Amino acid sequence: MIEKQLILKIFEGFSIQRWNDLVRPFEIVEMDKAAEKMACAYIIGKYEESEGNEIDWEQMIYSSLFDLLKKIMLCDIKSPVQQMIREKYPLEYKKLNEWVYSKYESYLSDSELLEKFSNFLEKDSELNTNEFSLTERVLEAAHKFSSLRELEMISPVNEKERIQEIHDELSENLKKYSDLKGVRMLLNREKPFEFIMKLEQLRFQTRWNQTPRIPETSVLGHCFFVAVVTLLLIRSTEVIPCKKRLFNDFFSALFHDLPESVTRDIISPVKQATNELPGIVKQIEDEIVHAELVPLMDSSYVQEILYFTNDEFQNRILVTELDGSKTSQSVSWEELNENYNSDIYSPVDGKLVRLADHLSAFIEADSSIKYGITSKQLTSGRDNILKCYSSYNKINGIDAAGLFWSIMEN
Repeated sequence: MIEKQLILKIFEGFSIQRWNDLVRPFEIVEMDKAAEKMACAYIIGKYEESEGNEIDWEQMIYSSLFDLLKKIMLCDIKSPVQQMIREKYPLEYKKLNEWVYSKYESYLSDSELLEKFSNFLEKDSELNTNEFSLTERVLEAAHKFSSLRELEMISPVNEKERIQEIHDELSENLKKYSDLKGVRMLLNREKPFEFIMKLEQLRFQTRWNQTPRIPETSVLGHCFFVAVVTLLLIRSTEVIPCKKRLFNDFFSALFHDLPESVTRDIISPVKQATNELPGIVKQIEDEIVHAELVPLMDSSYVQEILYFTNDEFQNRILVTELDGSKTSQSVSWEELNENYNSDIYSPVDGKLVRLADHLSAFIEADSSIKYGITSKQLTSGRDNILKCYSSYNKINGIDAAGLFWSIMEN
């Protein structure tokens, strides 16, 4: 069973404020930053692959989780201060990372994941930026660029004197990665930049926007939380996913609400107001995505993102037709494991993405209720999700009912 305490700890990423010593016209939290960073890393990485270079996506995915875990534990130490400790007091920085690891030991019974986390922190303690692998450079460039974007978004309401030095430093740091095609295109504000601009609109869309709630969560941050939970869910099964399956599960979850960047979030009760409305909404979403988002995507990843966002909650694979084209085909959990757990089929655990999506919504409602900020919408939303998982049928090998009730009883 996936550790509920770890999930709830990760959820704290929605409460960690960024740039809180500057004027902020909107909420900027760590979970949103993590989401945008990974979207940028995906784009930069895809351009590198199109150039014939190899990206270790599994390393990147786990690094994004571990980096968030570290930030949650060290949220009181500003990033520049951490960097100074690392550069001037490397031994103390290593001890700090060891302290972070010790704090998570009680949250994790997954010994392999703990070992990965330990290796990540150990490398973080010792690695010089000049020794970065391509994968690490892509992730670091995405980190710097997403930070720069946050600064640019709040710059209109901050005096130049407050932010100029930070802006110059970030811009100078990004020059180190200008050999990466995707970075150059983002900095030159070409199509990938326009795509990220669309994605950023999800930062401004608040979930459960018809009711007060603590903490508030954006659609974008929700997507990263769902991606991380999906990763933990597949790990909690007995299945060892192929590399493509792990990649697909994470990025399908990260991009599962991408259409809402151009359609806005339509809450579930409205979507289900009539029997035909869900299908109509889905059809309209597809039309708008093809009209407004697809033209902003590169040919190296457009079909992959459409694969992520079409039938996003179905277990599926890609089947090669006689004419060489590939079509999506829904399959069962058993078929995924027995017949299609191979990179050539590009398998996706869509039902796990759906479970993670519902779990995210459940925690969003339940945590606010426990904080004492409640409403009819929150209680009915939480109760309706529980009803969906009232039986003990497993979802892709997960005891979903047991998982929800364990969160409820926390």
